[in-house]
Amino acid sequence: MPETYFFKDVTLLITHYNRSSSLERLLSSFRTLHAKFDDIVVSDDGSKSEHLDKLQSLRHEYGFQLITAHQNRGLGNNINKGQDAVKTLYTLYVQEDFVPNPGFMPHFSDALEIIRNSDDIDIIRFYAYVRYPCLEPFKKGFSEMKFKAWIPGHFKFLQYSDHPHLRRSNFLEKFGRYAEGLKGDDTEYRMVISFIQKKGKALFYDDFKGLFEQKNSAVEPSTMKRNFWRESDNFFIAVLREMYRFLKFNYDYLFMRT
Repeated sequence: MPETYFFKDVTLLITHYNRSSSLERLLSSFRTLHAKFDDIVVSDDGSKSEHLDKLQSLRHEYGFQLITAHQNRGLGNNINKGQDAVKTLYTLYVQEDFVPNPGFMPHFSDALEIIRNSDDIDIIRFYAYVRYPCLEPFKKGFSEMKFKAWIPGHFKFLQYSDHPHLRRSNFLEKFGRYAEGLKGDDTEYRMVISFIQKKGKALFYDDFKGLFEQKNSAVEPSTMKRNFWRESDNFFIAVLREMYRFLKFNYDYLFMRT
């Protein structure tokens, strides 16, 4: 009989906007992996009626708390109100377009054991687009993310990310609430700076593409809109973009009030 994983003191927090089929896929994936949490919170950001109807159906099937909004108020508000509903000590935060891979459960168990026994660790990350540049081996396949201000480039700042991670549920008390009324990337960026300024401590799973997969489809594409400047692969634009980011990240790290 397949092993069942019960994660005591953990709430699965999922942010959702107009991708109810993706949400269903995520919830079904955790069920298939026999994962059970103390609670599940789905925070919706003012989705269309057809998605809200499906959310109600999924709520009855999976038994989660559904936190709704009368209108779309952005990623910051959606995470804030979702986190406010969490009552457990720890939060597993996942956006609805991710899917856990079969090997996730035992490694999540390791992460939960680590954060329980290490009072100074704030978050443990399970996914990234690129490897963090300054890693120090920790244990059980995780490394500590070390911020080194003298290292060139801007990737050294990206200790925090909205990608799937385990965190303490008092995260907002230490690092502040997510900025509201901004685009999603800007909201995430302000938390990136706050995390560094307030000396957060993060672990990074070494096989950072091995535990989760991000899936978007033509039917439910990504809801994050980025401009040409951020997406272009043109060499000269990429160089200018990296120079701009290097200067901006360093300036904001020194002077931004979060």
